[in-house]
Amino acid sequence: MELGVYGLSAKATHGPRATTQLAALAEELGYRSWWVGDHVALPDPRTPESPMDAAESILDPLVHLAYVAAVTERIELGTGIIVLPQRHPVVLAKQLASLDVLSDGRLRVGVGPGYLEPELAAVGVPMSERGARTDEYLDAMTALWTQPAPSHHGTHVAFDHLDARPRPVQAGGPRILIGGHSPAAYRRAVARGHGWFGAGDSPDRLAADLAGLRKAADEVERPARLGPLELNYTAMTPVDAEAFHRYAGLGLARLVVYPLPLDDVRDVAAYLRRHARLPH
Repeated sequence: MELGVYGLSAKATHGPRATTQLAALAEELGYRSWWVGDHVALPDPRTPESPMDAAESILDPLVHLAYVAAVTERIELGTGIIVLPQRHPVVLAKQLASLDVLSDGRLRVGVGPGYLEPELAAVGVPMSERGARTDEYLDAMTALWTQPAPSHHGTHVAFDHLDARPRPVQAGGPRILIGGHSPAAYRRAVARGHGWFGAGDSPDRLAADLAGLRKAADEVERPARLGPLELNYTAMTPVDAEAFHRYAGLGLARLVVYPLPLDDVRDVAAYLRRHARLPH
């Protein structure tokens, strides 16, 4: 089970000096992946479901990851997750392919349908369409990355007789991870994702998610091209050795730590050092 780190594109860690310092430290300590979230806008005043206050800063994930790619050499770069329905898939496919090229194939793409109605409404996406758009946008991006003559004809996006170069470094495009904890998210992960990207506060919560994924595997077909479902999980609370072994025993490919609170870069660095000593 590999270790990754999540969330260092926000609050006190979002600036260039902190990003350079912490990315170099994470790579030096042996973290294998660096993950960031996505919100183009947040409700103001804050609503109960919002993960942070609108006055707090969070960078665009692709701009941030391009910066991290330039100051690192080995660490994988992931979105955990992009709110897919609020980004046009033709533009996003180009951005992700460009980032995969500039990072020399280090990109992992976590996506989800989103859950903040004000944010989706601001970019013209009805909540009722977010799931269908997520599925269609994945198909459209895959077409641009893999088809010799890309074409897609769907409800929300259509194109033909065009191409978008460069293609990603990774054959078939970056690995797609599906985020979420609903039955629909579990089914989407089984049917469309190379992996699943979850988050929670305990191995017990992860075990419940895995039960949902097993149920989904009985309900939808998994294409052979996707291979075994890769499990990735962000621990929203500190992890001790006992919890680490429990997470590993549940079959995770990656355990991603979240150094909350993100109010002081020195505290975040200490959190990374402490968790790097876990026996991974």
